[in-house]
Order: sequence, then structure tokens, then C-alpha cells
Amino acid sequence: MDPEVALRKIIHIDMDAFYASVEQRDDPSLRGKPLAVGGSRERGVVAAASYEARTFGVRSAMPSATARRLCPDLLFVKPRFEVYRGVSEEIRAVFARHTALIEPVALDEAYLDVTENLLGLPTATAVAKAIRAEILERTGLVASAGVSYNKFLAKVASDHKKPNALFVITPAMGSDFVAALPIGRFHGVGPVTEAKMKRLGIHTGADLRAWAPERLREIFGSSAGYYHAVARGIDMRPVRAHRVRKSIGAETTFSEDTAAFEVLAARLAPLLDKVWAGAVAKGMRGRTVTLKLKFSDFAQVTRAKSLVAPVPDRPSLERIGLDLLAGLFPLRRSARLIGVSLSGFAQGEDEEPMQLGLGL
Repeated sequence: MDPEVALRKIIHIDMDAFYASVEQRDDPSLRGKPLAVGGSRERGVVAAASYEARTFGVRSAMPSATARRLCPDLLFVKPRFEVYRGVSEEIRAVFARHTALIEPVALDEAYLDVTENLLGLPTATAVAKAIRAEILERTGLVASAGVSYNKFLAKVASDHKKPNALFVITPAMGSDFVAALPIGRFHGVGPVTEAKMKRLGIHTGADLRAWAPERLREIFGSSAGYYHAVARGIDMRPVRAHRVRKSIGAETTFSEDTAAFEVLAARLAPLLDKVWAGAVAKGMRGRTVTLKLKFSDFAQVTRAKSLVAPVPDRPSLERIGLDLLAGLFPLRRSARLIGVSLSGFAQGEDEEPMQLGLGL
């Protein structure tokens, strides 16, 4: 391993059940109860679920009707993205006390490079502890943190013992930890790819590590290099504090292909939530909405609509997205992926793409 890379100190912060936790914080009557943020109507979708709801199997991006069947006592509240953005800004102010190298991923998630931290704390673990304590004191919310020497392992670490957890993967631990890691726990391996890997006998990082790069490229194409590296605990990506974005997008791959408009519309709803939340978090407004469908044969089609003025609100974004989807019907084949993005930002806001994927 490159000594310079091994010396990086990366923290991944992930707020626990962020939207739901904000709602429970602000309304004490919701605390300790199964809660879903999202639409309760028949075609509504869960944008976020409290941990009380998750014990019943309720998950984000799940149709609300399914969630209610799993948990008859489930409470629904409408999303308040402006409130979530304000809380996110408070959290980022905490980050900024410790480092200038902050890479936001979403309202509730960010990577921090604390190789040199601003307060002179002795270790990255000490920085992570301080950040979690400051977030709790300032917002009343709980954050999980992962600490490691690269972004991939920091992300894995933050997920490892959630909620309310701090986990560290040292350079000495990295290789063995990844070898034992179930393939479904790899960031960037969704359910469809996980199923494909398991059919090929790849169940753990050790199994993935045994594959030659050439064979990985034959099967996984452009993702092969990433899989080959992270299977060895290697991730060279730096924390990018000033990512310039040209679009904000989200997409999801289905466990089962579908050609039903109602199903695709339901899958689109949480993506629209993610895209709008990302735009609000950055204070960015775009004029162009682009919808993408990828089919079972991996062919794909896109449709876009550009407005004279920026999309004004989340309902407008949804109307445009559904109109674009309806314009593709009837479908001649089933779709395996749907995505939506917002672009055409005002001058000075143009940045490189930010993808807010959903693991469905």
C-alpha cells in the first residue's frame, strides 16, 4: 500500500434515521413510535423510517401501502426538506470546526479528511468522538461515524454497528476486514449486483479478491477496477471539498424488472425526494429535469424537459418527472433501472455530477 495513502485519516459521518429523527425531536409525541416520513396515501412512498419502524421491516423507498401492512401502527408525517436543510447546515458547521476538507454526499452524510485537523486532536478517532458529541449537543440528534484510511472503509465502518456507533478500521485491520466482509455490505454493490456475484460464487471480499482483473472486466465492465481495488482495501479517491456539480441525480436498480407505470412511478418518488433534498441542501435550483430508464437488455432511454425558470418546488419536480415517464408508455420491454436528475443550474452553480443512489 502507498504510504501516503495509508496516512490519510478519513471519517464518514452518517446521521441515524435523519429525517425521522428530526421529526421525533421536534414532536415528542412521535418519540419511541414507528414513524415513516413520506406519503401515507395508497401510491405514497416511504422517504425515511425510524428505527422503531425498521424493526417491522419498513424501509425507505418502500410503497406506503406495503409499509402499513408490515406495521399497522405506523405513523406518517410529510417531509419538511427546508427544516432538514437547516439542521444539515448546523451539522456541517460542526464539521467545519475540525476540517476544511468536507465532502457532503447528502443532507445527512459526509466524508471528512482529518489527516490534519484544525483543533489539533491527537487521532482521527478523537475527532470523530468530538464531532458526534458536538452534533448531539447542538442538534439533539445522533450520528454514527466510521474512521479509516480511505473513503470505502470509512463508509463500511460507519454502517458496521449502526445506530449510534463509532467504528474504526485501522490500516492493520483493513485487508482482513474486507476479506471477511459479505459482498452485500460493499458500498457500490446493490441488490442486483449482489445477486449476480453470488451466482458466480462471490460471497465475501476474499471471494472477490480471488478474481483476476481481466475476468472482472468481462463480467462487470467499467466497475471492475473499483471492485478489484476495494476487495484489497484500496481506495485512492480523495475527499473532494469543492466538488463542482453539473447535475444532481438519483437512480435505483430493481430486484425485479417491470413495465408497469404504477410501479415505476412509485420507484420514482423517493428518487425525486433525494434529488430535491440535494438541491435544497446546496441552495441550487435547476431548469432541466432528465428521466432515465434502463431496460432488461441494458439498453437505455432518456427524456428531458427544460423550463425557462428553475423548477420552483418538489411538487413541480414530481409533475415533470411523471410527465416524462408517462411519455415513454407503453413500454415495449421491462425496465430494470429508473433515474432522475436536475441540471441547468444558474451561472456560478455549475458543478460536476452528484449521484444520490438508492439501494433498492
